[in-house]
Amino acid sequence: MIRTSENENRIAVGITHGDINSISYEVIIKACLDQRITELFVPIVYGTSKAASYHRKMLNIPDFSFNIIRTADQASPKKANLVNLSDKEVKIEIGESTVAAGEMALLSINAAVEDLKKGHIDVMVTAPVNKHNVQESMQQPFSGHTGYLAEKFGVSSYLMLMVGENVRIGVITEHIPLDQVAKAITTTLILDKIRILEDSLRKDFDIRKPRIAILGLNPHAGDDGLIGNQEKEVILPAIKAAQQKGQLVFGPYPADGFFASSGYKQFDAVLAMYHDQGLIPFKTLNFENGVNFTAGLPYVRTSPAHGTAYDIAGKDQASADSMRAAMYLACEIFKNRMQWAELNKNPLGFSKKEKEY
Repeated sequence: MIRTSENENRIAVGITHGDINSISYEVIIKACLDQRITELFVPIVYGTSKAASYHRKMLNIPDFSFNIIRTADQASPKKANLVNLSDKEVKIEIGESTVAAGEMALLSINAAVEDLKKGHIDVMVTAPVNKHNVQESMQQPFSGHTGYLAEKFGVSSYLMLMVGENVRIGVITEHIPLDQVAKAITTTLILDKIRILEDSLRKDFDIRKPRIAILGLNPHAGDDGLIGNQEKEVILPAIKAAQQKGQLVFGPYPADGFFASSGYKQFDAVLAMYHDQGLIPFKTLNFENGVNFTAGLPYVRTSPAHGTAYDIAGKDQASADSMRAAMYLACEIFKNRMQWAELNKNPLGFSKKEKEY
């Protein structure tokens, strides 16, 4: 945290600058124009002053500038700060995917990760990147922020959780081809995702007894075995095993009717079987202000729910609502984690059973 002159601890929010040819700088700058941002926390962007200046001028925003710093500990608590990672000239090609953009995106991510580990920032908000050009710059597979950050933090079990005003949707499987989904889903995997989700709902969202809905894999949730056996053989056993542990887990529900009938409103979160099954209804309900949160990491990481949007890059058409929501949610989760740790510390050395009693 950063201590202000008013002697308050304020959350330091590290923000990666994403793809320099996309809408990333636009949504970051527009979000930081909101005076509430610097009143609530300290924004610290990991980018370059030249890229920021280019986008500010292109968007014709004369009354805004970042406080340029070399390290996060130099951040001003009342300004939007930018850690200048490089003075090198980088060609910006608006709306285009380039290897140079991938290199700059990765430079920003890695710098923020290191500062997060060192405690120079408290939470991390990632602006959108292009998986292909990041992968080209790395010359090795890159499936997105979620898996990359989990590897950086040494975590093998995690959950991509989409968070909106009226729904939270996690996905059992993420960026894999659809024809591989059925084989990837196992009872063990589902139970692991339920564990991560329930733990996150308690610690990160301050929900004491979370209710979780599980979607089926097949149409009509298999229709009692007529359209597939995964519900009976894989998903239902996981639900029953979770219930035996005392977890409030229900399903499997047919995805179409579940969302069409607003069934999701009866639950604190939903687990979808695959990416599009969860992301399509989520973005339909929360496209403008949805947030992507990685549950299960030792650090808080959020991101706007949209992508690079090359088609509107540089046109002053991008909304900062999702970026702003990602910043707010990161701070809210950070505070909830601190509160959880405070309430559950054990100074007297009680056993877990004694504490529960």
